[in-house]
Amino acid sequence: HYCALPNISLILCMQHLTSSLLAVAFLSSFGSSMLYGYNLAVVNSPAVYIKDFYNKTVVSRNGTGLSGETLTLMYSLTVSVFAIGGLLGSLIVGMLVTRFGRKGTVINTSVLVFIAGSLMGFSRICGSPEMVIFGRFITGIHSGISLSVVPMYLGEIAPKNLRGFLGLVPSIFIGTGVFAAQILGLHELLGKEEHWPLFLSVVVLPTFIQLMLLPWFPESPRYLLIEKHNVHATITALKQYRAKCNIQAEIEEMQEEQRSLSSVETLSVWKLLLDDTVRWQVLSVVVINIGMQLSGIDAIWFYTNDIFKNAGIPAPEIQYTTAGTGVIEIIAGLIGCFTIEKLGRRPLMIGGFAMMGICSGGITLALLLQTHLPFMRYISVCCVVGIIAGFCIGPAGVPFLITAELFKQSHRPAAYIIGGSLNWLSNFTVGFVFPFLQMSAGAYCYLVFATICVFVAIYVYIVIPETKNKTFMEISRMFSKKEAVLETQGLIHGDQLKLKKMNGYGGMEHASLEFDSSSS
Repeated sequence: HYCALPNISLILCMQHLTSSLLAVAFLSSFGSSMLYGYNLAVVNSPAVYIKDFYNKTVVSRNGTGLSGETLTLMYSLTVSVFAIGGLLGSLIVGMLVTRFGRKGTVINTSVLVFIAGSLMGFSRICGSPEMVIFGRFITGIHSGISLSVVPMYLGEIAPKNLRGFLGLVPSIFIGTGVFAAQILGLHELLGKEEHWPLFLSVVVLPTFIQLMLLPWFPESPRYLLIEKHNVHATITALKQYRAKCNIQAEIEEMQEEQRSLSSVETLSVWKLLLDDTVRWQVLSVVVINIGMQLSGIDAIWFYTNDIFKNAGIPAPEIQYTTAGTGVIEIIAGLIGCFTIEKLGRRPLMIGGFAMMGICSGGITLALLLQTHLPFMRYISVCCVVGIIAGFCIGPAGVPFLITAELFKQSHRPAAYIIGGSLNWLSNFTVGFVFPFLQMSAGAYCYLVFATICVFVAIYVYIVIPETKNKTFMEISRMFSKKEAVLETQGLIHGDQLKLKKMNGYGGMEHASLEFDSSSS
């Protein structure tokens, strides 16, 4: 039943999915990652009511209403302040996970959700648009922390043969959050004018459930051993997370990593950027995190209703069409989750980005031709569905998983700060710039996204190695080998070779170690 893996320095047995692993993946994603998806989509349907509330409040204060431009600006701020909060959250995540641990950060930051929920829930009673905007900002901070810490926590508790599967659970819940916001936003449920404050603040329920149950599960064993040097707690945690299996081999693998890091404390972002030995890993994290947001998915999410209206779908039916896209997100996410350990990370990333690129080009074509060919408006809806499906299969979750896999313990928090902050900056940029881009470039604006998607797919194909079933040490050696190959091709100058620091990152010594992916 357990199979030993040949040709790998550590004989680790194939681990089974235990109830503890599944419960932690479920709880941490349900109370944290899901809220990110929910908050992305929640402002879509009550937009008219929120603008109306802003206008009425200003009239009651000043006696005059807001101009159209000012109202649009205030609403844009309500949408995009979420991303500013997210950026702030992603910048402090390194400090939090080092101080409180992975699980500790998930639990301690849930207080932000209760503050934000209260602000948005009572905003209308208090007649305060500022409370809505500030509440969105705080949910953004929570989402910025969650987007980095949940994949980090799951990546560290998972055995290597399940790391991909567990690493994609958060992205399924992000899709579920978007879908929940679309369903609750239907006119029959919370989509009426009187319900919008409740609609914005319902996020406190999943977090409350998470807060009740998650503390009963152990912290990340890697954090306990490598950063806290607590062998006893590590063994206790591993026993709970693993099936009846030899955990000694896994502890030895962590200790090998710990020895290679003994001279390296947790790196700051600046030191990580200056570290020659991980330049390809850092570049990869930059490309896939920016690519994930600039792929146009946020434009599709923030403005789905407008895209469907332009496609000629009758106004009353748009909300149901939008909810239909939510189902596609969840199905695509599940496909990615259940195939990642078979196919690997690369095919999901390359396939997902390529599909998004083709469909973005398709939208441009459909919008240009729909005046002459009426059936083209349905093609544009199909392309929207294609972009969402392509995104949820791979690009939605794999970048966060890869960020955990490409770095060792000392470098991981800084890598998540870089990936997360770029992710949110790009998110904010798209949310703010897209309406203006759409006005000036019209249908051609989707070609920008198509180009970015194709570029990222090519980059992943050329640079990022397959990481499935590899330990963190093996992955860092694969990159050292890549660097060594580039050295021999003369792509990196000899004088830089002398500067290569041996950080336990396997520099040149390990270059001869072959890890062929077929053996695993």
